[in-house]
Amino acid sequence: MKDFIQHETIRKIVFIILAVLCLTPLISSPIALALGFLLAVFIGNPFEKHLHQYIHLLLQISIVGLGFGLKLDEALHAGKTGLVLTVVSILTVMILGYFLGRLFKLERPLSYLISAGTAICGGSAIAAISPIIKPSTKQISLALAIVFTLNSIALFVYPAIGHLLHLSQEQFGLWCAVGIHDTSSVVGAASKYGDEALKIATTVKLARALWIIPVSLITMFIFKNKESKIKIPWFIGYFILAILLNTYFPFMDRFSSEITTFAKSGLNLTLFFIGSSLSIQTLKTIGIKPLVTAVLLWITISIGSLLYIIQ
Repeated sequence: MKDFIQHETIRKIVFIILAVLCLTPLISSPIALALGFLLAVFIGNPFEKHLHQYIHLLLQISIVGLGFGLKLDEALHAGKTGLVLTVVSILTVMILGYFLGRLFKLERPLSYLISAGTAICGGSAIAAISPIIKPSTKQISLALAIVFTLNSIALFVYPAIGHLLHLSQEQFGLWCAVGIHDTSSVVGAASKYGDEALKIATTVKLARALWIIPVSLITMFIFKNKESKIKIPWFIGYFILAILLNTYFPFMDRFSSEITTFAKSGLNLTLFFIGSSLSIQTLKTIGIKPLVTAVLLWITISIGSLLYIIQ
């Protein structure tokens, strides 16, 4: 018993040290994610049971903080630039996801969760759609595991491809917002590429996240469930408020740089938490057919959006 307590204490100390390290400029977003995953694999996450409830809250606070680094004209320009691509990509992924689900004979709720997660904003979309279509716990866990795994890969692959193709900051920011599932990985990849890419990626991705509302309404019609409630991502309103404060209140210029710096640190910590929630056991639960479906959707949206952006 004493040895167990000592071992548990060591695991907690290591976790806290790595978490604090992720708050410093020494650790980039991809490294923070990798550190979390390595910790989960080799010593386990001592706070796993309590961590999930804080991941989304910390991500939302960090996103709102990034709003203080934007001006309204920049946000409007970014949102306008990505509007057509957003609509086309969401429709394409949802339709293709339906046919792939039929082809691979996937359970309908699982296929729909993977499609929605890929089309809109990863785990947030899955969380919003789940109460409407009422999938099993296993189906939700499987969809989240697939999305988070592909997000982790994207965090490393996208910046490398961006530099290889010499994408501009604006091109890369837009590509991230469309091609990467989850907001945390979008912002993480964009922040690694540059400040301008980060501004565009954050704005376009959050505008894209608002599509949870119309997609949820359509989902209620498809699954004929009028009793379900739509989960609206209210934190996006606070992000817009942060932009307005930074635009129309000049005194905010004195604090905006520090706020965005703290927000980026908070994002790194979020990615560390996400990485630490993954494990080999989680990855083993992913079946080949759901994974192939998700990868095909991801490749389609990644290549399609990239070709549109660089044309």
